[in-house]
Amino acid sequence: DSRTGGMGARGDRGARVFRKKVCRFCGERTSHVDYKDVEKISKFLTEKGKVIPRRISGNCAKHQRVLARAVKLCRHSGLVAFQVE
Repeated sequence: DSRTGGMGARGDRGARVFRKKVCRFCGERTSHVDYKDVEKISKFLTEKGKVIPRRISGNCAKHQRVLARAVKLCRHSGLVAFQVE
């Protein structure tokens, strides 16, 4: 195409090919996320203490809901801080 300089309809030169992220909990065949396992839960938290969204973490919707519930329980138990300053 002469208008886009031979790049294609969207104008991107090298289209990125994304690899599908796999849910860690489905891969381990785990249905239960233990709220007492702070190391595992802290992998899904940012440095400020927010839960990482599923589009970034790669979790399925079911396990993201279970994870969010486990994080809340972990916070109320005092194992993880609500907010890090």
